[in-house]
Amino acid sequence: MSDLQIHIKNYLEYCQCQKRLDKKTLKAYRIDLEQFRTKIKTGSITDITAGTLEDFIASLHQEYKPKTVKRKIASVKALFHYLEYKDAITWNPFNKIHVKFRNPVILPKTIPLHTVEHFLSAIYTHRSEAKTDCQKKNSLRDIAVIELLFATGMRISELCSLKMNDVNLYNRSILIYGKGSKERKIQIENDAVIHALEEYKTAFLSEMRSCNHFFANQSDRPLSDQSILRMVNKYTSLAAIELHITPHMFHHTFATSLLEADVDIRYIQEMLGHSSINITEIYTHVALSKQMDILATKHPRKEFHI
Repeated sequence: MSDLQIHIKNYLEYCQCQKRLDKKTLKAYRIDLEQFRTKIKTGSITDITAGTLEDFIASLHQEYKPKTVKRKIASVKALFHYLEYKDAITWNPFNKIHVKFRNPVILPKTIPLHTVEHFLSAIYTHRSEAKTDCQKKNSLRDIAVIELLFATGMRISELCSLKMNDVNLYNRSILIYGKGSKERKIQIENDAVIHALEEYKTAFLSEMRSCNHFFANQSDRPLSDQSILRMVNKYTSLAAIELHITPHMFHHTFATSLLEADVDIRYIQEMLGHSSINITEIYTHVALSKQMDILATKHPRKEFHI
């Protein structure tokens, strides 16, 4: 094992045991650092110079989009900060590098509200037309999942990781553990959503207790993000909706609809669990495009003939 491999191994152990990073973050670090080690073609940490890093960064730009490049650079940069902290290097080559590039603004894709209503109607219709108890039971769960996604704006990973005790239907609150184990509580103030969750809980109580997750399948296992993706695809098809809908679009639609309803962006930031207001501000671009569309098509001035 080379000198660099040992340092990377020690750093990942430090991230796991000391920084307590989650599995997904550790996996991303491991992939990024292994790619870095392979690309620079040196086994010694002392052989890595500012020029080595510049060549590595240039190669990343040829292969990946700016957002991915930024993440991979951050992974390597964090490794060198760790080596500096541990006195494994006397000089950090990143000190000679100033990396700055502008990410393209990619607007989050949302679902028109009339389409959300049509989508939900398709699930309720599917339940009412269910031929077997199994079909009806699964429809109850599907309704609860989609209603909750749209009611709270939570991420799919957050919904799938909900434990039984995280959902309190009596006081209408949900405890969500977001990125970096950040905890937030969100209320559900819609009676139809609460009713859907209560019906689901009654039907799936045995499965929920078996896996200790709020959302479960009929095999007593926690519901997976892939299951929700298949669920969304199924009802998009049943409702004959031409728009390509993904589960995460409910997250974006929740935020954008509240912003368009003049809800303060800081409240939206809190409900979505964003660490910075800058992340939430991406939705202002969507709201602005909506405003432009309204003014272009609805303003009475376009009807004037002067």
